[in-house]
Amino acid sequence: NLLFTVLGLIVLGLGMWGLISKESFAQEKIGSIGTDPMLLLVSLGFLLFMLCLTGCVGALRENSCLLKVFSAVVLALIAAQVVMAILVYSLQDQIGNYLRSGMLTAMGRYQDDLDLRFIMDEVQSNLQCCGADTYRDWEVNIYYNCSAPGVLACGVPATCCVDPLENGTVWNSQCGVGALIMDEFTAQTVHEGIIGTVAVVILGVQMAALFITVCYDKKQWLSEPPNTYQNITKQ
Repeated sequence: NLLFTVLGLIVLGLGMWGLISKESFAQEKIGSIGTDPMLLLVSLGFLLFMLCLTGCVGALRENSCLLKVFSAVVLALIAAQVVMAILVYSLQDQIGNYLRSGMLTAMGRYQDDLDLRFIMDEVQSNLQCCGADTYRDWEVNIYYNCSAPGVLACGVPATCCVDPLENGTVWNSQCGVGALIMDEFTAQTVHEGIIGTVAVVILGVQMAALFITVCYDKKQWLSEPPNTYQNITKQ
């Protein structure tokens, strides 16, 4: 819990840094702050920090009330994730189409929206993929389309490259130039395996935290001495 409390603070700090660096609190931008992706990081970091801090304080202070609150919230999160997994499995075709449409939209606005660029770069780097289905999906972007007049024409972002560092220490931002005119492009798509592994690990950590908290709270309750009444007499 202490580690996740620190992680929550880091995520919260990153979200606030993103909002401040983009001047999202400026008067002309404050009206659209609700749609800023960085707000999701702020909310996630704050909730993670508060939840894990509750578990930490409850354990350190041996506060049964805080431990029960922590257990109840974690149990609710586990139940919500199980329900969500069932829904995702049963609606995987519709969700797949929705995600594909969202990715294509993000790819089309890749050069114009820093938030979408960051998200697409993270997705492609961590999942070792390129595009929604294939690398040719990047043709939807007016800068990467082969009819574009710029140097990016017929190219893809550097995060599509198998080795963007090219044995160096700095990314070669031009490593994807000309990729769309190639007959074949090497890219590894490991979406399902990575996402499934991460989901299982997160669920396992939550179940372990819930089990430990319940056992600790029960042990604390059993170790409490029974109430005794003693006669007090004046000397």
